[in-house]
Amino acid sequence: MKQKSTVFDKIFDGGIYAVLIFLVVVTLYPLLYVLFASFSDAGQLIVHKGILWKPLGFSLEAYKSVIANPGIMIGYRNTLFIVIAGLSVNLVMTALGAYVLSRRNVLLNNGFMVFIIFTMFFHGGLIPMYLVVKGVGLLDSLWSTIIPFAISTFNLIIMRTAFMGIPESLEESAKIDGANHFTILFRIIIPLSMPVIAVMILYYAVDKWNGWFYASVFIKSRELYPLQLVLREILIANSTESMSAGASAGDRHQIGETIKYATIMVATVPILCIYPFVQRFFVKGVMVGSLKG
Repeated sequence: MKQKSTVFDKIFDGGIYAVLIFLVVVTLYPLLYVLFASFSDAGQLIVHKGILWKPLGFSLEAYKSVIANPGIMIGYRNTLFIVIAGLSVNLVMTALGAYVLSRRNVLLNNGFMVFIIFTMFFHGGLIPMYLVVKGVGLLDSLWSTIIPFAISTFNLIIMRTAFMGIPESLEESAKIDGANHFTILFRIIIPLSMPVIAVMILYYAVDKWNGWFYASVFIKSRELYPLQLVLREILIANSTESMSAGASAGDRHQIGETIKYATIMVATVPILCIYPFVQRFFVKGVMVGSLKG
């Protein structure tokens, strides 16, 4: 029997909806502001103050300048390589590590987990990492942003927990049929863990796409800059002159503002497009990976 809502319940529900709407606005508005500003007329935008509810005029000049900039295209190429190669390395290494650590008959399994969890709280720091990267010959290479970060401890724990939730009877039946560990992992465990795999793809892809700090430390050649380093240079160093070279000094300053916003959109939209394809797996994957310790 459906219980009748009281006045207090309605007020409480209304308060919850109000808070959620406020959070949505606070979260979404910065992105909308950047979007509106990127399509705005540079002259109108530079004199505008306060909240921006729609594009001021309409202009695609900023996007034309961004697309015509070879640095943006080079950054895209390098970032796509980092995401594709890094994602492949991350998924393979994390799956292998999670499979071994999820087996109950592995010697010193709990001891290994203690050492792995230890790295979440204590690490050598940036200088020892730099020396290691330099010592193995990865300095000034795109692989310097991939190999040292092959496994995330947090993601490894999530995937291990998910693998532990798969019934042992499936593994035992496969062994009776002559399956080895690689067959069990790639033909039984992983197909049954696709929600968690989808979550790992999202976590690792976003991390690789947005990564800029270690790239700024390990990469010195401009032709190897990932997209986020190019974006950082444009935003922080105010380096938009090359994209507005045909304009006068005053116009360059105005166009430069819209170019910054257009560059942010160009660098942000692709990774946002991935989320709808994995969203249906997201909640289930996180919950499956958090049920058991």
